[in-house]
Amino acid sequence: MGRRTKIAVVVGVLVLVLGVAAGYAYDNSQKGEIADGVTIGGVDVGGMDAAEAKQAVRRELLAPLRHSIRVGYDGHRWDLPGKTLDVHADLDSAVERALAESRDGGLPGRLVRYVTGASIDKQVPADVTYSRPAINRFVRHVAAAVDREAQDATIAATGDSLNVVPAKNGRRLRDVLLTRQLHAAVLNASADHTVAARTHPTKPKVTTKEVAAAYPTYLTLDRATFTLRFWKNLKLVKSYTVAVGQEGLETPEGLYAIQEKEENPSWHVPNSAWAGSLAGQTIPPGPEDPIKARWMGIFAGAGIHGTDETYSLGHAASHGCVRMSIPDVIDLYNRVQVGDPIFVI
Repeated sequence: MGRRTKIAVVVGVLVLVLGVAAGYAYDNSQKGEIADGVTIGGVDVGGMDAAEAKQAVRRELLAPLRHSIRVGYDGHRWDLPGKTLDVHADLDSAVERALAESRDGGLPGRLVRYVTGASIDKQVPADVTYSRPAINRFVRHVAAAVDREAQDATIAATGDSLNVVPAKNGRRLRDVLLTRQLHAAVLNASADHTVAARTHPTKPKVTTKEVAAAYPTYLTLDRATFTLRFWKNLKLVKSYTVAVGQEGLETPEGLYAIQEKEENPSWHVPNSAWAGSLAGQTIPPGPEDPIKARWMGIFAGAGIHGTDETYSLGHAASHGCVRMSIPDVIDLYNRVQVGDPIFVI
């Protein structure tokens, strides 16, 4: 080998060594820079260092997601503030992975990329998270405002009439659907941030057509006219003239039910001033027992019973009970059951 050739070889080796050294040095200088073509959560972070990449992701990805969401229903609105959702991402991990992806391919591949200006195609997920419990609480809040219980058909009674109050359907928020819609809206900055809540109807247990079957037997007492009326399937069957409580001891007004029934009952004298020396005693069936033939209790010691003082019928004469003639009370006793309603006005 001639001298010139040796010199050329030495020079070539030196150039190669220097080139490799320069390549290593440049590559080391790029360790803190993300390669072109790398994205985090769809945000281009190529050519950025860690701090710049985090700032870019916060600005372009997270900030737009920290919006409030509004739910509307039937003219009403409820707002879920973006702050409550606590939207965030693990940017440290995402940037660390982006830097690792930038070093992929080995030194020769990276050197070629540096020289040619080529980019890599790497998508790093941002792993955005938010407060799911906040959404669940918000959906429960909306449901509490939107839900309506179905109303059973019922009876509005007066002293001489029974009027059917129609049933009404209720409604219940489709909470699973709304929850799903809210989750989708949180992670989509370009989505409509007003969500329309939807409901489904709920049915009453007693419909308008079923109300007569629900109240097969009904009693009404009109104290002003001293008239007790017996209704069957919402139709008037029979009226009875009765006595009611005197002034100061009025028969209680309101909606009650037959609580108990007894044939030939004893009189359990109440501990009241009007009872005098009999207060607290029990008077067995017989001449001294004013409760004749039948007893139907309705409320707090007040009830319907027979009397042989028929002259009191048509008057406010009792101590709170409803007096009937003995034939009438036996007739009524056989028509009613425990639980049948009685409306007193």
